[in-house]
This record gives sequence, C-alpha cells and structure tokens, in this order.
Amino acid sequence: MKVKYLILGAGPAGLTFANCLMRKGENSFLVLEKEPQAGGLCKSTMVDGQELDTGGGHFLDVRRPQVVDFLFSFMPQEEWNQFDRDSRIYIHDTYIGHPFEANIWQLNETLQEMYLESIKAAGCNNHKKQPEKFTEWIYWKLGTAIADNYMLPYNRKMYGDALDELGTYWLEKLPNVSYEETLLSCKEHKAYGTQPGHARFYYPKQYGFGEVFRRMAQELGDRIQYNVAVESLDIAQRKVNETLEADVIVTTIPWTGIKQIKGLSDAILEKIGQLKHIEIYVDYFPEKMDSDAQWIYYPDENIVYHRILARHNFLPGAKGYWTETNACRREKMGLQSDTSFYNEYAYPLNTIGKNEIMQEILEKAGQNSVYGLGRWGEWQHHNADLVIDKAMKLAEIL
Repeated sequence: MKVKYLILGAGPAGLTFANCLMRKGENSFLVLEKEPQAGGLCKSTMVDGQELDTGGGHFLDVRRPQVVDFLFSFMPQEEWNQFDRDSRIYIHDTYIGHPFEANIWQLNETLQEMYLESIKAAGCNNHKKQPEKFTEWIYWKLGTAIADNYMLPYNRKMYGDALDELGTYWLEKLPNVSYEETLLSCKEHKAYGTQPGHARFYYPKQYGFGEVFRRMAQELGDRIQYNVAVESLDIAQRKVNETLEADVIVTTIPWTGIKQIKGLSDAILEKIGQLKHIEIYVDYFPEKMDSDAQWIYYPDENIVYHRILARHNFLPGAKGYWTETNACRREKMGLQSDTSFYNEYAYPLNTIGKNEIMQEILEKAGQNSVYGLGRWGEWQHHNADLVIDKAMKLAEIL
C-alpha cells in the first residue's frame, strides 16, 4: 500500500497534521496508532463518574490564538472554561504560590531572609560564569537555599539519578524572577517576574482534555488505523513495517520505541540509543483536597509523588485528584491506588548533547522526506499547544 503521507502516531501532533492535510483537500494519507484510542499523552478515560487525563496534567494555554481557534473548530469555545492558573508548592509545612522565587513572601520572615540572602549570593548575581551542568546551574541561578530545599529534590523526584546528565539549554522554560523582583515581592507581598506557562488556560467543561483529540480523530474516520505498532522504519525507502510506503513520512512516536530503523548510519543509530526518557504513573484518589489550587508541586523526597492535580478544581462536578509519580520511585517506595495508569514515554530527558543528536537525526531523515514532529518526534519537552502550532506550520509547507 502506498500513500502520499504516512503519519506515525495519533497524539496531538499527528492528529493536527492529518486534519490540516484534510482541510487542504489532501486525501492520500494514513495515520498509524498503536493504541486502540487516539490522543497520545492527552488521552482521557472515564474514572469515578468523570473523565481523567491518563497521561498527566494537560491544559490549553491561551497564548497561541491560532492554536486555540484551531481546537475550537472541533470543540466550540462554549464547551470550555477559562481559568487563571492557581498552582502551589508544598514546602516548610505550608503551601505557597508558584513560581517559588516570586512567592517566598508567603513564608515566615526568617525563611524569607534566608532565601533572599541565598539568592543575593548566587553566582548569576555575582558575575560568575554560567555552568553547563544542570545541578551547578541551579545553584548558580537560584542560590543554595532554593536549590537544596526545592529545585534539586523536586527534580530528583521527577528525573531520578539523571540530574548530572541533564544540560541547561532547556531551562529558559523556567519563570525568570530576579533578585530585585524577589526582594520587591517580599516588601509588597505581591508576585513579580515573568508569568509561568499556562498562566491562563482552557479546560473542557464536561470532559477531560482528551475529548478534543477524540473529536479530531473522528474527523479522520478510516484514515486512522488503530492497534498498529510501528515495528520497522526504512527511512531511505520511506517504508513502515515493510508493507506501507509513502512519499512523505511524519513520525511523532519515540525514536527509541521503533525496533528496527534502516537507512541511517550505525553512528546515528548509536546516537538514537543514547536518547533517554522517564516513565510515570498517574494514580487516582477519590478524596477531595482542601485547596483551591489546580495543581500542587511536592519537593519533599519523603513523599513519593512529585505533583498532584486536583481534578475538582478545574472540572466542575468531578471528584478527587490524581498524582504523578516517576515509575522507578513508585515501584521503590510504593504507592497504592485502585486506579492507576502507566505511561512508558512521559517526558524526554534533556541530556547534555541531546539537541546535537536530534539535529543530526532530523537532518538525515529530512533529506529522505521523513520528518520528526512533536514531543517524541523531536524529543523535546513541548506542551500540547506548542506541538499543535508546530504541526499546523509543518502541514503548510509539506
């Protein structure tokens, strides 16, 4: 079988690209999805009377209007609620707002003074050279107190023992709050600095986030084949599983999850093997949290999970909350729930040299009209709105 476009994966990237092709009048395409349901990490399923996002917390950021309008064309705006972000951190036996530096004024004065002195002494405020390793960068940027009490323990919970393997090139995603802004926030009891991602976001009124992707999949009809795993990818011949051929292949699935890749040199295949990721569990609990926050971060390493999503604070009428936990930590420390979901590919690890590896992979594949797209095709920790934006732009030029 041969088509013009073969799309691997029916997550946000693949569904967006395919629907954009169809809206351009292109009908010669096929989407392959290994699961029985579309949506990827943004899938939702019914749990305790309401839908729950099985791949973790995902929300629609308002900052890309072209993406918002695109999704509203499948699921109208009146089916969404808009929220101002209320995310918090549980630290020093209390809850403070996120980001940490902008909200240390919510701690007692002794702790405020400790953190301010530590930030003031940080390397970035004393003309010291910016380090290249993650752990050293955290100390350089935020100071010893924030590093030891918040950032490093939280990231150990998420990424395990891989912190020394992480680079610093991805840390521009962190909210930027200067020492001067931190000091001002403590004086005026008001957060200063740049807003974090999803400062304002949409979430469906009656469904999980996966509902919009379910509708996108329905639009494609039989152009999606479910329960089809990609076992082999021949980049030179643009063939998948030996039987499917295309003029263009767009892959949104993890490179390391493809058992056999042909058409790349042994050196590049070795580099694909160097790509790393983490696995997480999502566990549901029916109790209602005594908090208005939509999600809460937990840096305390005695607590097994790293984040809680309070479903009842963004889905009206819903019960309970879910936790997100690094799979290795969960298995080591133990976490019991009646309802859990395992995500083998949850977050790509931003290891040192990863961007150079991906550039080489994508350049060579692109020379053969095979394109990587999305969180896993590009091996970048992209949020759903950015993935959709990139998919829309790629569909315009291919």
